[in-house]
Amino acid sequence: MTRKSRGKTKPASVEGLPADWRGKAKALRRYGSETAALVLDLCAEDLETTIRDRDETTLSLVEAARESGYSREHLGRLVRDGKIPNAGRLNAPRIARIHLPRKATPPAVLLVRDAPRRELSNRQIVQSIIQRGMEDGTHET
Repeated sequence: MTRKSRGKTKPASVEGLPADWRGKAKALRRYGSETAALVLDLCAEDLETTIRDRDETTLSLVEAARESGYSREHLGRLVRDGKIPNAGRLNAPRIARIHLPRKATPPAVLLVRDAPRRELSNRQIVQSIIQRGMEDGTHET
């Protein structure tokens, strides 16, 4: 699935980039650009490896709480109850990033988007920008 931005079609997520790049590589090969196609294939492979490594990374309950928005205690309870697989040891649980639950966007962040810019602190603006990038699965440079 793709979305349009400024007249260009973009992949719906970072996870969709490798397939998008392979499709472009196939088109390049059709027009005789084997070198460029090979570069895109290699980039797709590198990104897939990076995504797989990211998803397999395990987090302590403290790290998982910081990333997910849920408390350390709640995450520990989910692991104990078997709702999230324990990627660590007994009495030292860890959670693989791919199994980490994510809290929905808190209402405060939604309000930041609707507030006039002059009423926002720099920290609120940065948090809002980061949150938008996380929701879109993209970031603009």
